[in-house]
Amino acid sequence: MLFAIIALVAGFFILIKSADYLVDGASSIAKKYGVSPMIIGLTIVAFGTSAPELVVNIISATSGTTGLAVGNIMGSNLANLFLILGITAMFKPIRVHLTTVWREMPFMVLASVMVLTMAADVFLDGDVVNILTRTNGLSLLGFFVIFLYYTYFTSRGGDAEEVEKIVRMSKWKSSLMIVGGLVGLTVGGKLIVDGAVTIASAFGVPESLIGLTIVAIGTSLPELATSITAARKGMVDMAVGNVVGSNIFNIFFVLGVTSTIAPLPFSQANMVDATVVIASSLVLFSFLFIGTRHEISRWQGATIVSLYLLYIAASVMIYAV
Repeated sequence: MLFAIIALVAGFFILIKSADYLVDGASSIAKKYGVSPMIIGLTIVAFGTSAPELVVNIISATSGTTGLAVGNIMGSNLANLFLILGITAMFKPIRVHLTTVWREMPFMVLASVMVLTMAADVFLDGDVVNILTRTNGLSLLGFFVIFLYYTYFTSRGGDAEEVEKIVRMSKWKSSLMIVGGLVGLTVGGKLIVDGAVTIASAFGVPESLIGLTIVAIGTSLPELATSITAARKGMVDMAVGNVVGSNIFNIFFVLGVTSTIAPLPFSQANMVDATVVIASSLVLFSFLFIGTRHEISRWQGATIVSLYLLYIAASVMIYAV
């Protein structure tokens, strides 16, 4: 058990640092060869913030621990919406840009609804089990391509200031960081999955609960750090955009890739989690019209953090019973 906990903590550290190295190295090479700021933002940076979830899910799918993969995405999206945005808003009220309110957030809700609909085989089709099939995974990847296409044509010229901050390194150093980042992601992801499975077995709880809580929060640490840093520097649009974009990326791309590798059964608890993710998106959206319009205030941030903690506590208690 002690080794499993150490492996889990070490895995999170290696995973997050490796994602940073991969993004820095790839961004440097992209800038060196004149790749546009928008392409860098849509691909390399977007992949970097969701790399922990992607690697953990791929390893989970290939090792047969699909419950961990589903719990990780549902838990990460819930943590992004309520825990990360809530803490960020408590630190500094978040002013949400109009385009985010009426464009990106509806896309995020659509992604959550699509997953719940695709997985609801028992209710909608009368099947014996709920499962996200390979066909569903390919459909999610198709939506991801549409989202990239949409984002490209609505945000052209956007990330220039961020790309200016990219440090140009030598080709060899950039390549070494990319290779090291990929190796670190693999090692860190493997440590997290093995540690999580061992802890779940020791306490007799489902893998999906470990994924919903410990693994989800750990893989969401890059989003938390990015959002708080962005808010501290006054770039609150980036704080919200980081979370909303990550949630869309997690469902359309990460869950799409994972379910294409291996079909993902959805337990009744997973269906509840997916429903709660949709509800949390709608709660957050409604908060933007309460009090100061298009702003998440400190009291609203405290409220959604409290709701997150209550839901996690309720989930743990239900599994304990």
